[in-house]
Order: sequence, then C-alpha cells, then structure tokens
Amino acid sequence: MTSRRHFISATSAAFAASSFHIFGADPAKKYRTALIGCGWWGMNILKEAIASGRAKVCALCDVHEDVASNSSDEVNGLNGDEPKLYKDYRELLDKEKPEIVIISTPDHWHALQSIAACKAGAHVYVEKPTGHTINESKAMVKAAREAGVVVQVGLHRRIGPHHVEAMKFLKSGAVGKVGMVRAFADSKGGPEMAKPNSQVPEGMDWEMWCGPAPLRPFNTKLHPGGWRNFMDYANGTMGDWGVHWLDQIMLWSGEKGPKKVFCTGGRPVAGPAVLNDKEQTTDAPDHQVATFEFEQFTAVWEHRKFADNNNEKHKIGCYFYGEKGVLHIGWRDGWTFYPADPKSPEQHGNHQLQEPHGHNIALLWTDFIDAIEKKKQPVADIESAHRSSCLPLLGMISYKAGRSIQWDAEKEQIIGDEEASKLMSREYRTPWVYPV
Repeated sequence: MTSRRHFISATSAAFAASSFHIFGADPAKKYRTALIGCGWWGMNILKEAIASGRAKVCALCDVHEDVASNSSDEVNGLNGDEPKLYKDYRELLDKEKPEIVIISTPDHWHALQSIAACKAGAHVYVEKPTGHTINESKAMVKAAREAGVVVQVGLHRRIGPHHVEAMKFLKSGAVGKVGMVRAFADSKGGPEMAKPNSQVPEGMDWEMWCGPAPLRPFNTKLHPGGWRNFMDYANGTMGDWGVHWLDQIMLWSGEKGPKKVFCTGGRPVAGPAVLNDKEQTTDAPDHQVATFEFEQFTAVWEHRKFADNNNEKHKIGCYFYGEKGVLHIGWRDGWTFYPADPKSPEQHGNHQLQEPHGHNIALLWTDFIDAIEKKKQPVADIESAHRSSCLPLLGMISYKAGRSIQWDAEKEQIIGDEEASKLMSREYRTPWVYPV
C-alpha cells in the first residue's frame, strides 16, 4: 500500500509539474495554503496540492484535535511542513493569513467559511455543492466578486478527460437534437435501524461542528461521513451525487437554469426518520425523482438507495436522449454512444480517472493554480457552480413544499410562492448570522 500511495503521489506530482511547465507558471512559487476540514476527502485534496509542488501548508483546522494532529503528521511526512493547528477557522484566517484556503467541511459550513476566506483575501477551493441553501450560495458568489479572488468548486467531472471528450462529442451534433436528459445514481440498501447516540469523542468540539445548523446529539451515523444523509447538514444523495451530474447537464446546455421544478420521493424502504435523546437514523429520502423543465429540453434526476440497478447497462451518470441516439456519460464506465440506427456501431471512450478514488482532483487543482496566476476563471468557477448547485437545492425545496415551483433563473427567484421562497434560506443557530 505504501508503494502504491508513493506511486500515485509521484505520478500526480509529475503530471502537475509538466502541466505547470505547459501553462508557463512559475514552478518556484509556493502558496501559503490552509485546509479547513481535515477528514479523508480534505486530505485527498491537500495531498494533490502538496504533490503539485505549489503549496506551503501553513495551517490545518478541524474541530477534532486528533484528526488535525494526525493530518499534521501526514503533511510533515509528505513535505516536511509543520502547519499550525486550529479548531476555529476564524482564528486561522486572522493569524495565518493564508493565500489559499481549501474548504472540505460538511455542506452547512461551506458558505460562512468561504465568505470569510474571500474577505480575508484568500483564493478558495471549496467542495461541492456551493451552499446548503440557495441564498447561502448567492452570498458566496457576491463575496467572491467583491474580493476579486479565484474560487474553484470541487466539480471535478468538468475536467475529467472522458467527461471532456464526451461533452465534445455531444456538442458536435453527433447525438442530434437532445430533447431529454436523465441523470441517475442507484445503489443497494434496505430498512434502516436506529443507532444509539453516544458521547462526543474526546478532543472534539461538537458544538462547533454543528455551527449554524441545529445541534443534534452526537451519533456515529452522523459523523464521520454520514452527515450527507442528514438534512440539517446536507441535502442527501441529490445534493451529494446529483450536483455532479446535474452540473454536466448545465455545462452542456448553456442555460442559466430551469423554468419549473417538481420533486417527489420519500423513505418507504429505509423507514421513518428517528431522532430522540437515545437514538437516531438519517432523515434524507431513500429515493427521489426530480423533473427540471428547461427552455429547450427536460431533465430528470433519479436516485434510489435500494433495488441495486442490475437490469441496465449503467448504474450512474447521464443519458442524453437525442434524435440520432443515446449518449451515456458515466463514471468508471467512461462514455458510450448508442446510435438509433441499428446498422451503426456503438462508440465508446474509456474512463481516464485518477486512482485509487476514481476522481480527477489533480487536474482541478492544476486548473485552480493556473487561474490564480493568469487571473482568469477556473473551470469550476463559483458563478457557474452556483447555478448548477441551485438545481438539487431547488429540487429539495419542491420536495419539502410538496409541489412544483416556478424559477426565474435570471433573477434567481421563485415565482409566486412566498412559502417556498422562504426555503431559499434557513434560520441559523445563535450566534451565527446568515450571510447576505
């Protein structure tokens, strides 16, 4: 395993070095870089930053002392840096003055931390989706504009080679006029059993972890990692997986957003959500279907956490249904075009993913540094990533409201529904203040 990790790291470093040579950047420049949220995914991003040779890791922030300490040891082993450790991101920004901030915290923290980093003059690499609610995301766009910094969002499928190749094929007209797109992610699952709440781990500030969101009892279903399926902190599978594939649709279409959205779903297999002093379950839907009506086409998002999809060729991705056939853009299965003409051969492109996790973070990081140095928009810039993030967030508003909603994508307003409009924001827990 050690040799494998060394090989992956070395390969990433070699690729990044050659990329910077091509882009004409100064390979000697190292940016003072801080990571907020030192879990598995945050460290994956930071390792790519280190492998690029362009990061001087000045600080790490995590509400759990052990996590931050272990991450510090790992950083030191990789490049010799000795980052300062913090529990509060505000103290980090004030004392360390980083040039780049990586934010890999749960969704409910993205807005406040990104905005604070922008105001501190740092460039930001923040995980997707942009915000937990639409108005948070809008505030992130405003802060980035006002600060004049580069904000890259972790929509790495925009730059993954087989995604780029498939998008070029799609835009070439080879699929013909596309009238409908179906994005989906299916997996196995079943009834969910409640898990007992437990003591907060020693050295962890659970109050700070919850931050502006509701304060729940600590539960290992929730942390680490499980927060994605708790509505107080994220937006379930549609907010997690869905934003990647809905972003592919937005990237292809060029439209600013849908005109109408309707979403339904529930927990018929997982069972009722449980939350009390003794135990809890997740509360995100175990399945959802969301329909997005655009000007030129209709898009559907569908996920299911049961009845694992063994009856179709693909379990995840997007089907673009066109006059000349169907294009599937997937993950580890690359892309495939199924022509309408039975005499025409299928066309296929293999995936070109960065292993072992199957993502293309190194490419996205390289693009981020290039955008900073050339003062240009990165491939997953905050404004377009915000528009893509609005899709699952609108879907969740429709799901909660129990009806379709009309959306003005230009003004970014829900039309004629005051109750649904209120769901574009939410109440923050004292003393945190919702961003404007």
